[in-house]
Amino acid sequence: MRRASTLASVNVLSRSLATVHGGAAATSASLSHGLLQVSLYGTSSTTGSHVRRRWFDSFSGGPAGKLAIGVAGTLASVAVASSLTQEVYAKEPPPAELVPKDVVLYQYEACPFCNKVKAFLDYHDIPYKIVEVNPLSKKEIKWSDYKKVPILMVDGEQLVDSSAIIDKLNDKIVPERVAPPSSNDDEEKKWRQWVDNHLVHMLSPNIYRNTSEALESFDYITSNGNFSYTEKFTVKYAGAAAMYFVSKKLKKKYNITDERASLYEAAETWVNALNGRDFLGGSKPNMADLAVFGVLRPIRYLRSGKDMVEHTRIGEWYSRMEHAVGESARIKA
Repeated sequence: MRRASTLASVNVLSRSLATVHGGAAATSASLSHGLLQVSLYGTSSTTGSHVRRRWFDSFSGGPAGKLAIGVAGTLASVAVASSLTQEVYAKEPPPAELVPKDVVLYQYEACPFCNKVKAFLDYHDIPYKIVEVNPLSKKEIKWSDYKKVPILMVDGEQLVDSSAIIDKLNDKIVPERVAPPSSNDDEEKKWRQWVDNHLVHMLSPNIYRNTSEALESFDYITSNGNFSYTEKFTVKYAGAAAMYFVSKKLKKKYNITDERASLYEAAETWVNALNGRDFLGGSKPNMADLAVFGVLRPIRYLRSGKDMVEHTRIGEWYSRMEHAVGESARIKA
């Protein structure tokens, strides 16, 4: 069992850019249309299927040292409680016979829906390979009738749509549950839908709020995305400029008057949903926790994410999730 690390890798949010021909930028109308699709993240996610869950607990115990006789009982209780608090963040992979043998994720590094899938794979220690898709040519997924990301190949089976991918993968690694559905399942489903239908729409207006933040975002995108040398310059500056204006349209579309205030409100809404629990799933994250974490992870160390943590109560939960999700299960080439 691999212990969770304390830091998550820095990601940024974006999707595909406008078509480029011969290294030159497309027309502004075409670029704006493509970037509007980027800002909406192209992929829709649904959580209609019944969610089945089993969480794995792993605890180590024993007092840390000899206890004074007069306070032995009290200190022993404290030691046990402390041990449980620390070990709640330890994770355990599914039974070996249920772990897929060959998992390949076709993605954009900065895509929030791709990061949802990666959060699930990382948390369950399911090894996977990454194929970074060029968002301009999409040549890496020419073989697929589905032209969006994420696409997850699991032992030769193609899975698409982030929430559907997670549901199907969860069914594969978690044995059938005998107990009937509980109110916790309804709560989990509700908040997974909230992520796809509300939270994700708060992101683009924030990361493209002004020209400097737009350039910050595209600087990462061009540094980590699958672009040719000639594409990088065009994408960074033309993309940042276009998305700055597109973000203004998104504000109107989603009735956002103040970008940061809307992001802060969403963060506080999530913290309120926890209702004092470490995770929505209780002592361990459930799929709603992983969905929120996955969507927010790309912006965490951007200016918008730093502001969110500074001005809301979400920071402690996010830190717990970094510990719980832990190191990436990605297989490095």
